[in-house]
Amino acid sequence: MSAEHRSPSEQQRAEARREQILCAAATCFRNSGFHGASIAQISKVAGMSAGHIYHYFDNKEAIIAAIVERDLEYLLTLSAELRAARDTREAMIEHVTEGVRRSLEPLEAGLKLEVVAEAARNPHVADIVRSADDVCRNSLAATLRAIRRADGHDDDDSAIASMVELLAAMFEGLMIRGIRNPQMDRAAVTRRFQATLRLLLTQGY
Repeated sequence: MSAEHRSPSEQQRAEARREQILCAAATCFRNSGFHGASIAQISKVAGMSAGHIYHYFDNKEAIIAAIVERDLEYLLTLSAELRAARDTREAMIEHVTEGVRRSLEPLEAGLKLEVVAEAARNPHVADIVRSADDVCRNSLAATLRAIRRADGHDDDDSAIASMVELLAAMFEGLMIRGIRNPQMDRAAVTRRFQATLRLLLTQGY
């Protein structure tokens, strides 16, 4: 039965099973790496047959694509919420606390780093990751441009792109630092991140 002919309850069950598979795959990828995690292992953790998994995903790369898409949806929703806020700049600075927390969350960081590691080896996964990154960067650029224009800055595309890369490097680098130094002073780091972001958003170039 195609998705468009499923009843709402059937669609909910299908989405729940799909999410169950993604959660199981994430656990296996973190614990065993992409190549070490087999469909058989994922099916065992998910509590369903391998055939059932293949009903939803053609292979492990398709599972990675779904994981990347899920993360992208979160970031796009966040960007839209920030742009809709009464004061986008302050809303963005306030959200740094949550951004630091998510970047330092070991399970989330471990999964994202595993996906990036696979992208360095696998051209297909690299295409998946880079395509999502393009969309994410464009969304963040739109948010930054709106903030900067509201403050009277007329930045060219290159300036906005460099701001996007700096923010991405800050938060993605924090995932690695969290693994290397899990005892860091998170409150102090959060304050520094907020100060850096405020400077980035307000200073002229």
